[in-house]
Amino acid sequence: MNKVVKNVEEALTGIESGMTLMLGGFGLCGIPENSIAQLVKMKVKDLTCISNNAGVDDFGLGLLLQEKQIKKMISSYVGENAEFERQMLSGELEVDLIPQGSLAERCRAGGAGIPAFFTPAGFGTEVAEGKEVRVFNGKPHILESALTADFAIVKAWKGDTEGNLVFKATACNFNPMMAMAGKITIAEVEELVPAGELDPNFIHTPGIFVQRIFQGEKFEKRIEQRTVRTKK
Repeated sequence: MNKVVKNVEEALTGIESGMTLMLGGFGLCGIPENSIAQLVKMKVKDLTCISNNAGVDDFGLGLLLQEKQIKKMISSYVGENAEFERQMLSGELEVDLIPQGSLAERCRAGGAGIPAFFTPAGFGTEVAEGKEVRVFNGKPHILESALTADFAIVKAWKGDTEGNLVFKATACNFNPMMAMAGKITIAEVEELVPAGELDPNFIHTPGIFVQRIFQGEKFEKRIEQRTVRTKK
């Protein structure tokens, strides 16, 4: 089944204000740059965004935060975004901070049809407030619910016309599990190839999870923190 759409505008058709979106990526690596820019143009509001991080002030999800399009962030690491901090401390933005491993597993569980699971991560902290606690092997665990979304938007290195995806390096964090957990999954790819060209042994996300795929343009691939060695 050919799942290719013409462009980002067609790919994001149906996204409306008030929806819950999952957005793949780790830091600024493997984020759906084209789709985020299009969401800004669409001016959709009151979004709940599930993402490992909130981008930086002028890139990634930071662009949506600048335009006050996000109502709630469900994420793990948000330390690189001053506007995020300002909105959270002022009460403009609702925030649910989750341990990184728990966030990944909650997304994976949502895609696998598992409604909830117990984990030791977060016990004894604010993360555990109001959650069921059980003891396994002498160690307390808290109950975490799965996460799903109206749309999951991911970015892959390569994809084929049937929606099979291959992620590269750090982009394998969060993109594959989020691709499983959206009611509709949209993939923007650096390279779009005919069906059958990808080695099936190296496909990370089977096309059955993907409803729309398009060839992205002008990936900036910005570096979040650049560290260089001082010349001797």
